[in-house]
Amino acid sequence: MARTRTPVVADWFAGEGADFRLLGTRCSACSSVFFPREDALCRNPGCAGGELVEVPLSRRGRVWSYTDARYRPPEPYVSDRELPWEPYALIAVELAAERLVVLGQGAPGVTVADLEVGMEVEVVPGVLNEEAGDGAEGEEGDGGAGTVWTTWHWRPTGVAA
Repeated sequence: MARTRTPVVADWFAGEGADFRLLGTRCSACSSVFFPREDALCRNPGCAGGELVEVPLSRRGRVWSYTDARYRPPEPYVSDRELPWEPYALIAVELAAERLVVLGQGAPGVTVADLEVGMEVEVVPGVLNEEAGDGAEGEEGDGGAGTVWTTWHWRPTGVAA
C-alpha cells in the first residue's frame, strides 16, 4: 500500500514538479497579496476590504536572508528524538511581484555555505516528515502504509544577483 501524501498545512501549496506553487490570496480592492493565505478579511489597514481570491505565488524569488537551524526545535515540531539532529538551512525569500517575504527550509543538501543574499531561488515540493504505518503490509518498518507530510523548500537556481 502506498503512503498517503498530506500537506502539512492545507491550501498553502499545490501541484507537483514544475507545477508546484505556493498559494496566497489577493484582495480585489487594494491588490495586497497575503501568505500565509488570508480567507476572512484584508489585513491591509488602509483597505476597506474586498473579495479575497486565491492566487499562485511566484515560483522564483531572491534570498532576503538566511540562517541555519542547528538545534532541535521544541514541539509541536515533529522529529524523531531517537535520531541525531540534522541541521538545515532556513531561507527568507523575497517575492518581488507580490512584495512579500516567505520563509522556508532549504532543499535537502542546501547549506548556508551555498547561499548568498540576493541569489535566485525557486520553490520546490518537499517532505517535512514521514510516518510509518502499522506494518500490516509486511514486516514492521517496511515503509508500507503511512503518511508523508509534504511542505515546500527553497532551492538555488544557480543565478547570483
